Amino acid sequence: MLGELRHHPAFASRYVAPRNVDIWLPSGYQETPDRSFPVIYMHDGQNLFDPKTSFLGVDWGIRETLGRLIAEGRARAAMVVGIWNTPRRIQEYLPQRPFETSLWAQLRARLRFIRWTGGGKLLSDNYLKFMVEELKPFIEKEYRTLSNRENTFIMGSSMGGLISLYALCEYPHVFGGAGCLSTHWPVVQEVIASYLEKALPTAGKHKLYFDYGTRTLDETYEAYQKQVDRMVSAKGYRQGEDWLTRKFEGAEHGERSWRERVYIPLEFLLGR
Repeated sequence: MLGELRHHPAFASRYVAPRNVDIWLPSGYQETPDRSFPVIYMHDGQNLFDPKTSFLGVDWGIRETLGRLIAEGRARAAMVVGIWNTPRRIQEYLPQRPFETSLWAQLRARLRFIRWTGGGKLLSDNYLKFMVEELKPFIEKEYRTLSNRENTFIMGSSMGGLISLYALCEYPHVFGGAGCLSTHWPVVQEVIASYLEKALPTAGKHKLYFDYGTRTLDETYEAYQKQVDRMVSAKGYRQGEDWLTRKFEGAEHGERSWRERVYIPLEFLLGR
């Protein structure tokens, strides 16, 4: 049930630098030519399907995991679009609008960003425009997709978790659910709460998945995640129904841990 993997090299954009894009088609795609499929857009695409291109030689096993879930009837058959990152990953994945809060919070967060990256212009709004205005229309033209919000999802880990949540907040009419694994909250700690209070859609039309481990970088996440969970609950989301937050004791911040548990957000977003 490994399906078919297609590679689109150096996908051009008016908004961001070119990057590779991988498309995984479930086995049923070729067998049912009249059928259209949901789509999950995933960040750090080189880490998803092939250990040869993945960070530290460990991929997420998306083909194997989603293929198994589909075969067992635990998830709807869906396409996965893997968007490769670039040397500007941090600038593209760090949510932009949260920095437009109070001057003091913006200054503290910006100073941390500069220490971390050496500075540079934030590019996440342009990255989302690339996804929504260029990549998504291309996918829908070239492949048989269910293009409505209820069948369009976005997922990533660490900074990829941040940009996934940001995408759902900025384009709630486009994305019906976000999977955020090991979300790197500390980089936006002063600014994320006020942004989410205003921008997070109220419950009823979206799904939210969060998780975190307890080792390496993940050991710092729990307090931030609990703060976010309180806001999610206040917006009307119900744990176990349209929202899920999971804690994984002993899990580290890295592809090996995400590979072990990625079946959970996949099943949550695509469950029948």
